[in-house]
Amino acid sequence: MQAIILAAGMGRRLGDYTRDNTKCMLPVGGVRLIDRMLTQLSALNLQRVVIVTGYKAANLTAHIGHRYDDRLRIEYVYNPDYDKTNNIYSLFLARQKMQEDDTLLLESDLIFEDSLLQLITADARPNLALVAKYETWMDGTMVRLDADDNIVSFVTKQAFRYEHVDTYYKTVNIYKFSREFSRQRYVPFLEAYCRAVGYNEYYEQVLRVITFLSSNELKALPIGSRKWYEIDDAQDRDIAETIFSEGPDQLRRYARRYGGHWRFPQMLDFCYLVNPYFPTPRMHEEMRANFSRLLCEYPSGQGVNDLLGGKCFGLREQYVAVGNGAAELIKALMEILPGRLGLTLPTFQEYPNRRSKADVVTFVPKEEGGYRYTVEDLKAFFGRQDISTLLLINPDNPSGNYIPQRDVVELARWCEARGVRLIVDESFVDFAADPAGINATLLQNELLQQHPKLVVLKSISKSYGVPGLRLGLLASSDEELLTAVRRNLSIWNINSFAEFFLQIYNKYTAAYERACELFRQERARFEADLKQIVWLETYPSQANYFLCHVDPAVISSTRLAQRLLSEHNILIKDCDTKSGLEGRNYIRIAVRNEADNKRLVAALEESFS
Repeated sequence: MQAIILAAGMGRRLGDYTRDNTKCMLPVGGVRLIDRMLTQLSALNLQRVVIVTGYKAANLTAHIGHRYDDRLRIEYVYNPDYDKTNNIYSLFLARQKMQEDDTLLLESDLIFEDSLLQLITADARPNLALVAKYETWMDGTMVRLDADDNIVSFVTKQAFRYEHVDTYYKTVNIYKFSREFSRQRYVPFLEAYCRAVGYNEYYEQVLRVITFLSSNELKALPIGSRKWYEIDDAQDRDIAETIFSEGPDQLRRYARRYGGHWRFPQMLDFCYLVNPYFPTPRMHEEMRANFSRLLCEYPSGQGVNDLLGGKCFGLREQYVAVGNGAAELIKALMEILPGRLGLTLPTFQEYPNRRSKADVVTFVPKEEGGYRYTVEDLKAFFGRQDISTLLLINPDNPSGNYIPQRDVVELARWCEARGVRLIVDESFVDFAADPAGINATLLQNELLQQHPKLVVLKSISKSYGVPGLRLGLLASSDEELLTAVRRNLSIWNINSFAEFFLQIYNKYTAAYERACELFRQERARFEADLKQIVWLETYPSQANYFLCHVDPAVISSTRLAQRLLSEHNILIKDCDTKSGLEGRNYIRIAVRNEADNKRLVAALEESFS
């Protein structure tokens, strides 16, 4: 068996990365694509490797040099018209060599795990295409399969339909052809196609014609969850480096993305916090039905959206400011509030990050029992401090500590008596089961009016399961403060999709309440499962996450997070560098739906069975 690598392209979409080199010279994770591929091929006992060069060919051949002479016999075919043709011409130039042996055909802009080559070479079927189930990042050649893994059709760009993506597979651009297939079928069709259509085409077009005439000659071999990526531009390179990084570097790369995990659809995200039971399918349908219009029209200005935010929560519009996520409102608020800020550690870092260290006074509850604290604890500590503002996140992040509404109102009175402004971030309060059996929110006109120094923030993204919309709300009866906050917001600070969500939400309030109840039931079930893991101490939580202490005699929190990611493709929050938890071996685990939660528990049990 031999391998043919197509490496003539210019890679224009990679910009500066390919100014002086062809695409396969691109380093990903410190290793050039061509070196990674040749190293993988050297494990296969091939007769030879044929590389079709073109753009910056001299650089490529000089780089390869004789470094692989002890493992591979490398030959070159040069495509002088690389800038005027597509890859069909590169393969056309190598057609004679293609007929001399069974062939692995690869494109040089690929990165993939070693098992893909083992998978295709170990399969006894002579003519195979590796394929992957369609995902949103994929572009290029799509195919459809029958029940016997025959490729029954190649889906052209003109024929591609998003409503059919569940039936599509993407070619990985790694093929295996027998010598007989190349001699009797592929090369004759290749020559005829080039004569008829020209060289500015792709070699898959020939496979499309062959498949149209006979659908059982080329089989597909789905790769399942094995890792691969095709690198066409700078973002592809960034994603590939994240996927193929290892150990601490892999965890750091995912963490510094701060989301965008839809680009990694096979990963299970227990780090970022959402409501797994809302929006409902019906609400999804209504959003989809209005997608085209919302995409093409401007949203309303700030004033209209403040009115909508008030409507959703039954608040006077003059008490409300709607933000592009709670983060925008936190930034605006922290920048205008004078004096020193009191807060509890550990906490959501966005608040202290917006203040100088000298202006932050921190209370750290006792670690025993999971950083629990009460209003009395806050009074006892901050009553001795010189602060202008006190922050309460309720339930707290990451501890899940919850203070009942009646006690928070008492804290508001205590703060007012001392001339201290109280900020309550209740982004997770809808998940709480208040012991008084009441709606625990402070988003009530009467409460806000009675306590003008009270500010309430809410992340709609987290509790309502729509983080992609970026929605948050700030409420206060202090209209002077609201005016100052709004000055820090742009007139169009939320998009049309977020505005539409606010417009239709009230039709779904009953469904939302039911979703929160389903969530509380699943949280209780999940907590019971986690408590069966003897090396993991799981603390009670009224939020949509659990703070857990990992037994350091078993594993460090950082190593556990790395292991879950590399071995199970599960992302959790390692709290080892979080202020107040440094070096204490804690993790935070989000609560997802039952199937996902069981998968995490199984991964934890499997790792340390």
